[in-house]
Amino acid sequence: MLGGDPLLSGDIDLAVVLIVLLKVVVVFALLLVATMFMIWWERKIIGDLQNRIGPNTAGPFGLFQTFADGVKFFFKEDLLPDRAQRRVFILAPLLTVVPAFLLFCIVPFGGDFANGANGTVELFGHETYLQLADPPVGILFALAMSSVAVYGVMLAGWSSGSKYPLLGSVRASAQMVSYEAALGLSVCAVVLTTGTLSTHGMVVHQAGDGWGSFIPNWNLLAAGIVPFVVFLIASQAELNRPPFDLVEAEQELVGGYHTEYSSIRFALFFVAEFMNSVTMGAIIVTLFLGGPAGPAPWGPGWLWGVGWFLLKLLVFLFVFVWIRGTLPRVRYDQLMDLGWKVLIPISLGWLLVLATFHVARDQHWNGVVVALVGAAIGLTFFGLLRFAIATSKARRLEGVVD
Repeated sequence: MLGGDPLLSGDIDLAVVLIVLLKVVVVFALLLVATMFMIWWERKIIGDLQNRIGPNTAGPFGLFQTFADGVKFFFKEDLLPDRAQRRVFILAPLLTVVPAFLLFCIVPFGGDFANGANGTVELFGHETYLQLADPPVGILFALAMSSVAVYGVMLAGWSSGSKYPLLGSVRASAQMVSYEAALGLSVCAVVLTTGTLSTHGMVVHQAGDGWGSFIPNWNLLAAGIVPFVVFLIASQAELNRPPFDLVEAEQELVGGYHTEYSSIRFALFFVAEFMNSVTMGAIIVTLFLGGPAGPAPWGPGWLWGVGWFLLKLLVFLFVFVWIRGTLPRVRYDQLMDLGWKVLIPISLGWLLVLATFHVARDQHWNGVVVALVGAAIGLTFFGLLRFAIATSKARRLEGVVD
């Protein structure tokens, strides 16, 4: 499971175990601090976008507001509905927090990738990577963890014994499953481009020089812009963030799947939402923007890697907040149409285009002929899809018009 890390390639002694435990503590602390910062960052940026001040009382610039809210939740009364399924009700918040932490475990957040280096650093006399784990199937593990989070949301609504949380959890399940397909197809495009399932291997692949020796060799460009755009949109729906936050539509469902939760259990859902935003941003940076890979003009290369990773992650966290503060909530039928009728066909079609391109390059086929045939087939399928959608819409509207 963890065999990709050179730390675990030899004999595992007490020093190796202690280094792994140190990495667990560091990663957990880093993710918690990043989550606290994300909550403050989102409230502050949205306040600026809406001409408000935002948090400004607890600590400098309101930085300790999240900590104050957490302390307040600990002292609130913990409620348990009479009709709730007690064990499942207690377990559900943990099923949303734990996958978010496990997802961050496979993210490379530092290392020296400049000048042909492979990101290895020396820690207490042992070579290792600046990530908790580098399984050979790392990106599949990421997809699995994002799928497990669905159970936490579904079980939270079902176990509450109330109709509004149940409706919210059913919405969440349908939404997450729908966009999981588009998410997986966009990841397949990255895997096809890099030739590896390891997140560290993907960063190493993107660390080299791109076109002209000055354009980055990021998968954002190598796989085309389409998988990146699809992954970005699908990740917002997967995280239940606006404009896809219909599972928490307060006008319809009170608070959604966590309506009956209070105190620290509600805080766990709250933390999981923002923790997932941080981890998903880190996954996007790893898949498409080279992760911690970047130039290191002077000084320790691993420190430059940490800096590049944090800078790229901060950009995406701002984009997440920007989207939340700009776009209105979509209707549920629009949400489903976007997932099934737009994102999945586009991501599947682009995956076939990439596969054809790689086969044509390896087999030395005529590029012009391949492009023309591929364009003709793509336009044909696009026309058939549009015709099927238009026909289905017309049939649905027949009774309304009559």
